Amino acid sequence: MRLDQIVDALQLNVLTCSVNLNEIEPTGGYASDLLSCVMSGAQRGNLWITLQSHLNIVAVAALLDLAAVIITEGAQPDAATLEKATQEGVILLSTPLPTYTVIGRLWELGVRNPETTA
Repeated sequence: MRLDQIVDALQLNVLTCSVNLNEIEPTGGYASDLLSCVMSGAQRGNLWITLQSHLNIVAVAALLDLAAVIITEGAQPDAATLEKATQEGVILLSTPLPTYTVIGRLWELGVRNPETTA
């Protein structure tokens, strides 16, 4: 499923974007609010679902080459975070929905990691 379809299905707000969302197909997803867990568990091309919205999420997303970061529960990044994300080409999306709900909806849409497809 393409990122633009996910944005539409979950009614996500696009906060930063430097490419066409229809050109990105996430490879799966990872949910955590601990940066160290994301750095050791998320895979290249994953969607990262978190309620964190600070500057460090941009560094982690860029380092891991994630498809996008979905910021949940109405959290909003500040201007410096948005600017850095734009510079780094990191796509930040937001939603008022709880993390658990976002994960469930992504699962229903078929966004799964290869090891969880069974």
